[in-house]
Amino acid sequence: MCKLMLFSLLFASALLAQDPGEKIRVIAFGAHPDDCDIRAGGTAALFARMGHHVKFVAVTNGDAGHQSEGGGALAKRRRAEAIESGRRLGVTYEVLDNHDGELLPTMTVREQIIRRIRQWNADVVLAPRPNDYHPDHRYTGVLVQDAAYMVVVPNICPDTPPLRKNPVFLYFEDDFQRPNPFRPDVAVDIDSVFMNKIRALDAHVSQVYEWLPWVDGLLDQVPKDPAERLNWLASRPEQPMGTALRQSLEKWYGPAKGAQVKHTEAFEVCEYGRQPGNDDIRKLFPMLGK
Repeated sequence: MCKLMLFSLLFASALLAQDPGEKIRVIAFGAHPDDCDIRAGGTAALFARMGHHVKFVAVTNGDAGHQSEGGGALAKRRRAEAIESGRRLGVTYEVLDNHDGELLPTMTVREQIIRRIRQWNADVVLAPRPNDYHPDHRYTGVLVQDAAYMVVVPNICPDTPPLRKNPVFLYFEDDFQRPNPFRPDVAVDIDSVFMNKIRALDAHVSQVYEWLPWVDGLLDQVPKDPAERLNWLASRPEQPMGTALRQSLEKWYGPAKGAQVKHTEAFEVCEYGRQPGNDDIRKLFPMLGK
């Protein structure tokens, strides 16, 4: 192994060797104000419960995501919903003012993302994979990928100090198979905070009780009573847990506990950014089993 490669590996390992008392800083990017909550709300609640710092960023303002509302009024409503969801989870929530349905991987938006990662001094960055049915989701994945190296380059966005360590970038779980299926490198047991996640999603009234049921033809099934709505949301069918996801749970929590988990959130390590080993992942995701 050449000296330069050895030095790089030792340097990366040293940067990940965090003091047990040091707080982990996580930033998650979703295309719309509810995407982070859907894909990582439970994991965020666990981080927050342990005293770590989490920020959700919606890259668009959601001003197109409704069947009967739109524009500035809808964007204002969705921003308020996001802030309330963040309050319920114990995380910071920011909504960027880019139009819903019009997101492109431009330099302007890339710089917005680079600055947020730097300002948060992130250890972990979460985002969608760049293959998805929605162009905003795809381009959010591309934009975060494009920021993965640039966050340490001083001459890019020089108004914001560069990071001295590259974060670990991970993808949210999805069900898309092409060009390649999602790989659950990290699987988090969220059973203990499942209702925290549901209550956070409940804050996104315009989405979980109006827009998404309308899209799915289920609007007439949504209860009117707030308590019944919460129960309806919690009882919505989830995707069956596949073999790879169950194996990942058993890897991180042991066979006995891993076999019992009902609700989970999973993440795939991005090939860009820092490449963590198993010990590094346990440091960065301290809720995993020992």
